[in-house]
Amino acid sequence: MSEFEFLFAMFRLPQSSTRSLSAQVSFILAITVFVTIFSLGARGLTEQLTCMPTDLNFGNVTVDRTETQLVVLKNSGHSSVTVSAIRVSGREFSVSPLTLPLHLSAGRSVALSVKFAPTATGGAKSKLTFTSNASNPTLQIDLQGAGVTSEGVRASPPNVSFDQVPVGSSSKLLVELTNAGSTTVKLESFSTAGDGFSATGPSLPLVLKAGRSVKLNVKFAPQIAGLVAGNVFVSGPGIEIPLEGTGTSGKLQIAPEPLNFGDVPVGTTQTQPITISAAGASVTVSSATSSNSQFVLEGASFPLTIDAGRSESLHMAFSPKSSGTISGTLTFASDASNSRTLESLAGIGSVTQYSVSLFWNASSSEIVGYNVYRSTSESGPYGKINGKLDPNTAYKDGTVVSGHTYYYVATSVDSSGKESAPSTPAEAVVP
Repeated sequence: MSEFEFLFAMFRLPQSSTRSLSAQVSFILAITVFVTIFSLGARGLTEQLTCMPTDLNFGNVTVDRTETQLVVLKNSGHSSVTVSAIRVSGREFSVSPLTLPLHLSAGRSVALSVKFAPTATGGAKSKLTFTSNASNPTLQIDLQGAGVTSEGVRASPPNVSFDQVPVGSSSKLLVELTNAGSTTVKLESFSTAGDGFSATGPSLPLVLKAGRSVKLNVKFAPQIAGLVAGNVFVSGPGIEIPLEGTGTSGKLQIAPEPLNFGDVPVGTTQTQPITISAAGASVTVSSATSSNSQFVLEGASFPLTIDAGRSESLHMAFSPKSSGTISGTLTFASDASNSRTLESLAGIGSVTQYSVSLFWNASSSEIVGYNVYRSTSESGPYGKINGKLDPNTAYKDGTVVSGHTYYYVATSVDSSGKESAPSTPAEAVVP
């Protein structure tokens, strides 16, 4: 056995391999895919085309004056509707012109102004008819009013318009009813039309003397987002007060945004909290979808309703399956104004990199370099792993894989190019 062989054989990498830990980070281009799922429920027997309010009572209107009320025509179905005709019977009633055919996509609505201009005293009735290709191809609402020579009771303001009101909350406005005539008037009852509208006032029936006033509190508590029309009708004097308001949806907010997990070892799982909250109005979250299976929302149950100003804590788990930068998107579907709310997700899958360091003493002066060979079996075969003759007495193998055992031998080469026999194998066990 040569000196080199002896020294190399004496140097064992006993389970003595030297480990060096380094994070291998590579950057990849992440492509986020947004998937939108539309739930197509059974249509059932509900009307596809709807109108609110379902009828209009203009009450008493002075002859040669015009009273205007608002109606909202809505496509409540899941497919588009084309309105081909709008007709009003009777000379005293008319509707604001619209360009026909009118196309309404699912969930969309349009507001129309309906007018009553009596030309003579006495009651008048009419029908407003919409013709379309909806599941209910003919939609009709009743119109009625009465022409009078003078108004006995006046409303101030004559119509009530609410600004935007968040769904789930409410707003109130005051209306004053004044007997402008010279005789007493009996207020018999109040009635309201239109979703979300209500009115309260003095106990009825009530005799209102000439020149006297009473006050009504009109409330708007929208149940859905969008424009809503209605009215308050005061029977007795037959006065009608047009109402309109707009319900607004809440906004879903997520924190933190984006969510970054940093380095997480491949094969392990790290969890971080996220908070979703509702601003402006309550929000109902119907689902949450992750674009990458390595990111999973844990412990969430849907549908989930969050009251305005409140929040819910959820947990996001990251389980990297490979090394490198990993990204994804969590999409919340809800009835909020931002109905598809996105949370950006990122993390780095990290892998422990091992290396084996070999050392030996120099051989005789005629030696010009060394070759290093490796095998996964002590008996071979061995393959050379240094690219060219190495004059150094140390070599670092950075291509080893965790969980494997390697065997190394070395040879020396003299100035004439003669290579020695291999050394005694040295064993390296990589954890």
